[in-house]
Amino acid sequence: MILSKDTLLEQFRSFYKENKPATMEDAIEKFSVFGGVEWGNLDCTKPTIELVEELILPDFRYIRNDITELTDGLPLHHSILTGLAMGDSRMQTAFKRAAVSKDVGENAILELNEAKIIRSYKSTAIFNSPFLRFWFAFISPIFKGIRDGDYAEMKERWEKRRSEFVQLTFVQLSYELLKLNFKEDRLKEIRPYFKEDVVLDIYAKTNSKQTIAGVCRYTNAKVKKSELTKLQESCEKAGINADILVIVSKNGFTKELKSLKSDKLRLITLKNFKKIVE
Repeated sequence: MILSKDTLLEQFRSFYKENKPATMEDAIEKFSVFGGVEWGNLDCTKPTIELVEELILPDFRYIRNDITELTDGLPLHHSILTGLAMGDSRMQTAFKRAAVSKDVGENAILELNEAKIIRSYKSTAIFNSPFLRFWFAFISPIFKGIRDGDYAEMKERWEKRRSEFVQLTFVQLSYELLKLNFKEDRLKEIRPYFKEDVVLDIYAKTNSKQTIAGVCRYTNAKVKKSELTKLQESCEKAGINADILVIVSKNGFTKELKSLKSDKLRLITLKNFKKIVE
């Protein structure tokens, strides 16, 4: 297994160019599973889970050996990586899932950073390879059944958590698109925002000190005006004076919300993601 050392944007561009998925939605989902590893050309006409059964599960032992070399096979590392893989990228969430103290968890995060498995920033940690995140979310926690050739639990887990899992990749790629959209007034930072009970997928600052706040919705429903109201309420609660609000939607927006689009309210759909692969 050869892991890419490229950035997430470079990995996605290579994946898109090599595998030619029919839609951007399919590209994002399959990249969430296979991204960051050289597989050869994937047959993107097949469902994701079918490709997992063909390419990952039969080679479980070989891939597990490669990953064990990366992690030193430490159970603590595996627990924290699984916590991160199924969580919202917050380290404290991962520590809670792994049932470890903050000090123990933070030491492990440093070691995983040094091994280049993840990269951490403030209170969050992100996998350098989408495939490794998939492995620790869907394969590693239930490895015994997979080792014995029983894939039922893994497939059920995927069906239940698929959208929730792809959501984080959708958010990360949204960051890359926003960086391209703000070329004149560049983004100094872009990250999720967590404070008490306020969670924002997007929190960014530009060179001219503009504040951007936003949410990403990876759902099959069109986003309604009520989502904008919630975003405005969240900003008010957190004391964020946003100059620009952003809503990113997999499946578009209602006419009512589209009518409010302006320089102060940016609405982004999957068709806009073409920009990151051009």
